[in-house]
Amino acid sequence: MTYQEIISQGEKNLEEAGIADAKPDAWLLLEKVCKIDRNFYYMHMEEEMPEEQAGEYMLVLKKRAERIPLQYIIGETEFMGLRFKVNSGVLIPRQDTETLVEEALKLVKPGMKVLDLCTGSGCVIISILHNAVDVEGYASDISRQAINVAKENARLNGTPVLFETSDLFDHLTGTFDMIVSNPPYIKTEEIAKLMPEVRSFEPTEALDGKEDGLYFYRRIVEEAGAYLNPGGYLLFEIGYDQGVAVSELMHRAGYCAVTVKKDLAGNDRVVSGQKQ
Repeated sequence: MTYQEIISQGEKNLEEAGIADAKPDAWLLLEKVCKIDRNFYYMHMEEEMPEEQAGEYMLVLKKRAERIPLQYIIGETEFMGLRFKVNSGVLIPRQDTETLVEEALKLVKPGMKVLDLCTGSGCVIISILHNAVDVEGYASDISRQAINVAKENARLNGTPVLFETSDLFDHLTGTFDMIVSNPPYIKTEEIAKLMPEVRSFEPTEALDGKEDGLYFYRRIVEEAGAYLNPGGYLLFEIGYDQGVAVSELMHRAGYCAVTVKKDLAGNDRVVSGQKQ
């Protein structure tokens, strides 16, 4: 098959499988398998694709048609303009989470120590350190597999972070000037309703916020005071309908300047507050 024929076949296969982004996904997979760009394609589109590459391309198309996320197939994704390795042990970084990083960068100052809880791929703490000056980065996650991915991403992006496998604060010591977290926040009963790529392939422990979706916010708000320096900041990513509930948790715990920020889609996305 020629390059032109096989990309047409790829788009058709993904469309028939119900993939919403069939055309861009087919292209990205072609570029990954063949290590080519659009210029190469248009110069060689009528040439035969090497048989080995064609076979590999059809294999990755099959995986995508099975609703395996594109990012897991490719093995990487982009976040805040940086490249991050991802696999099925970590959530795929999403643009919504860039709002958390942007809000943190408005508050972070040189000399601060920043802790990222539930770090996953490490995209939040690594992006903060990449864009800040003279900031120490720390991160934890209950998943050893996630910590291994995050360590690789820190090396990839040249950002030194001290990682710890820990259930929130359990194995952490010291105090910090800022704590950021994108914890599991989806209600348990809602997970089965998520799109197949998420519910079947992304790690459930990184999604499940227990019965009401607020379990980890309660724990972190209750425990964070012992790890925050006076005047330190606590920032969360939240679900679109959790702004009021998480704000109330922080108010009751004595945080001041509690603020809810919206993402680019106009949904509540980040709650922040300051320890008095």
